[in-house]
Amino acid sequence: MISFAPTEEQELARQAMGEFATARMRPLARECDEAEAVPDDFLDEAWQLGLTATVIPEELGGGGEAASPLMNALILEELAYGDAALALAALAPSLFVLPLVEQGSEEQRAKYLPAFCGDRFLAASLAVIEPGALFDPWKTRTTARRRGEVWVLDGEKSLVPLAASARWFLVLAAAEDHRLEAFIVPRDAPGLAVSGPEKNLGLRALATGGLTLAGVEVPAADRLGGEGGADAVRLLDRSRAALASVMTGLARAVMDYCVPYAKERVAFGEPIARKQAIAFMIADMRIESDAMRWLAWKAASELENGRDATRSAHLAHAYAARETLRIADNGVQVLGGHGYIRDHPVEMWLRNARTLGVLEGTAAI
Repeated sequence: MISFAPTEEQELARQAMGEFATARMRPLARECDEAEAVPDDFLDEAWQLGLTATVIPEELGGGGEAASPLMNALILEELAYGDAALALAALAPSLFVLPLVEQGSEEQRAKYLPAFCGDRFLAASLAVIEPGALFDPWKTRTTARRRGEVWVLDGEKSLVPLAASARWFLVLAAAEDHRLEAFIVPRDAPGLAVSGPEKNLGLRALATGGLTLAGVEVPAADRLGGEGGADAVRLLDRSRAALASVMTGLARAVMDYCVPYAKERVAFGEPIARKQAIAFMIADMRIESDAMRWLAWKAASELENGRDATRSAHLAHAYAARETLRIADNGVQVLGGHGYIRDHPVEMWLRNARTLGVLEGTAAI
């Protein structure tokens, strides 16, 4: 029998994240969007949830829990329901840690992971996106050339979360055989320049930045997976499935904001929720939000069971990117003129939806 019900453990985690998102993230979201920054005390508080450290092996100081794409999908949706930008900021270190836990060599795990088991937030990030229109992550222009005992990286990256404070970056690049590889690059690596913060339409609190790599030498031991390399395709699949869950949380937030507003807003003697155009619009929000969740869960399930999830992850991400933008735009329409002013969060959610949709490249939409 097929069941879509979360396990007891998953449901407890889901409830806890939902409570944190509602109590701590939603009230802070507007302030952070205006300031284009996330307070350090919030990041430290989110760090105490253990979302990154719990998947690090016990012998390295972590919780020793298995990294679960399904659990991640549940957690990401709930946190993004509070605010997508804050959710991505809080979990930015996981973009670096999870690939090392899953695919890093023993030496890489021992060298880097213990630093993420402390009590304070430690920033690290993943660099995939490149500047320019119609970027395709499968055809990255950043190159990696082997030269003796080092790899030499050249290229540019953009939309790197928390670039200004990250201590390490996991950089995706194309090797000489055109195979996608990932490399651990420290912030102080010679030839690496960090720029920003970027002026983005949405996700402004995330404070993304750019990287310029000009002959950056990376020891062979710091190629993800060591001499054997790693499965960069799985890394991208996990990223897309995760973003689909983030966008599902944002779409849910729009819907749950619009329903009570439409019931309370009276026009021409009756609540606008009774108008067919509004009622159908809100019904579509529910239908599409559920569809996005099932697609995200399907991709996460395939990843969890070690199956090829590339097709499912792409479909989940592409569908969520399109429908979340439509839902957010319709949310603005439900509020009418009020949808465009900062007294309500829907205009911020619309900007966030537009930006989320291109975080894996416009070729994905």
